[in-house]
Amino acid sequence: MKKYIYIALASVGLTFLTSCAESSDGVGASQIDTSMPILNDLDVWLRSSFVTPYNIEVLYKWDINDTDIDRYLHPPLDASVRPVAEALQKAWIEPYTQVGGTNFIKKIAPRQFTLVGSFNYNPNSPTITLGVAEAGTKITLFNIDFLDFTDINSIKQPLKTVQHEYGHILNQNIPFDVAYGQINPADYTAQWFNRTDAEARELGYITAYGSSQEGEDFVEMVSEMLTNSKEDFDAIVESISNEESKAIIRQKEAMVVDYYQTNFDIDIYELQAIMDTATQELVN
Repeated sequence: MKKYIYIALASVGLTFLTSCAESSDGVGASQIDTSMPILNDLDVWLRSSFVTPYNIEVLYKWDINDTDIDRYLHPPLDASVRPVAEALQKAWIEPYTQVGGTNFIKKIAPRQFTLVGSFNYNPNSPTITLGVAEAGTKITLFNIDFLDFTDINSIKQPLKTVQHEYGHILNQNIPFDVAYGQINPADYTAQWFNRTDAEARELGYITAYGSSQEGEDFVEMVSEMLTNSKEDFDAIVESISNEESKAIIRQKEAMVVDYYQTNFDIDIYELQAIMDTATQELVN
């Protein structure tokens, strides 16, 4: 009986091996495209400026699955890409590298920027989304086809978005002090878009969006400080008529300064000055 079973199993094994051998002859060509991509001059520049030194991909050719499929979005014009990429390089990467060291951006950075030409309108809300950060690895910037590089305020828009989202990435690596959110928590609101920036400042928040919740409050402080000169930022704060609110924002500013100095050994005022000079130089 045992001998019979053994022979049967051996026979089945032989059949299996034969079937495998026969099936391997019918394997078709690989469905994975392993051919070298055709790179234009822009692609070559992006690789040499972002991918090679910092392992950051700037994606401007994409399909709908790379963005929110529920929004009406389209890739940017090629002509819109390099000016934005150069702005990121000169007014974000280079200043952080100068103040934080050659490895700062290499170690802590989103690994992909996705550039979108169109505006990202939010349904059922009178707002648009300027940028999105995903899991600390990807930042998407919208409406880059509509930026005006003869207008410094237009140039500051994507930079402000990047500073905001990069602030979140820094916080994911090292959280800010929870005491920050306890300074004036009473006026945080999901209906922040019903406030103007000026109204929010009178409540102790640097922008209306900063009054949405403590995490946004912190990175909005970072964003406003790093996209304005110290003189311009001081002018914004000193324009607040409510002295208590003015003192609150100065308290928050001091906590942001301490966060950068303690955790990254960065003088944010030095970083602010370098970024402001670089931003001014971007104006055509």
